[in-house]
Amino acid sequence: MQKFFLLLFLTPILRCVNAAELSIELRTENDQVMQNAVIYLTPIKPLVDSEPHTIAIMDQIDRQYSPHVLVVQKATQVRFPNSDSIKHHVYSFSPAKTFELQLYRGLDANPLLFSKTGVVELGCNIHDWMLGYVLVVDTPYFAKTNVVGQVSFTLPEGEYRLNIWHPRISSSGENLEHNVILSGDDNLQYRLNRPLLADLNQYEAVPADITDYE
Repeated sequence: MQKFFLLLFLTPILRCVNAAELSIELRTENDQVMQNAVIYLTPIKPLVDSEPHTIAIMDQIDRQYSPHVLVVQKATQVRFPNSDSIKHHVYSFSPAKTFELQLYRGLDANPLLFSKTGVVELGCNIHDWMLGYVLVVDTPYFAKTNVVGQVSFTLPEGEYRLNIWHPRISSSGENLEHNVILSGDDNLQYRLNRPLLADLNQYEAVPADITDYE
C-alpha cells in the first residue's frame, strides 16, 4: 500500500516536464546553407539514465567512409563493416579513441566502445585518401543539418549548451558554442564567422597505381 501511494504522488511531478520543438538553421560566412554540420545540445543539468543501448554503424563503401561524419553518444558501440569487395585497414590515433582494425572485409571486425567525448579521425592504412570522423558527444540530443541547413529537436524545456561542429569549420571560430534557454517552441539562426576550410575528403579518382588487398 505504501508503494502504491508513492507512485501516485510522483506521477504529477513527472508530467509537469514540458517538451518543446527547437528548429535551428545554419549558414556559412557567405550566407550559403551549411549541410551535414553537427549540432548538439547538452543539458546544463545532467540527465539521469541517458546512456545509449544501440550499436552505431560506420560503413566502408566505394573506398570511402559512410557516413563521412558519424555522431554518437558517449558509451555507444560502433561497428565498422566493410561493404567493399576489397579489404580495408581502419585506424585512429585520436586521443578520444586510439585503435586499429587490421586488414578485413565484411563483418569480421567486432564493435568498439567509444567511452570518451571528442573527435575521432579515421584513416585507412591501405587507401590514404579515405578519411572519416566519429564525433562522440555527452548528450542524446544531436543531429546533422539537412540540405537546407536545418535541424529540428524535440526536447525538454530547460537550459542547454549548443555546439556546432564540422570538419570544415575552423575550431578557432568564435560562434561555435551558445547557451540556449528553452521555455517553449523556438527557431534559431546562426551564421559562421569564418570561411570553411578546404575539403580534404574530395578526390577526382582512385589512384591508378593503388594495390588492393583481396
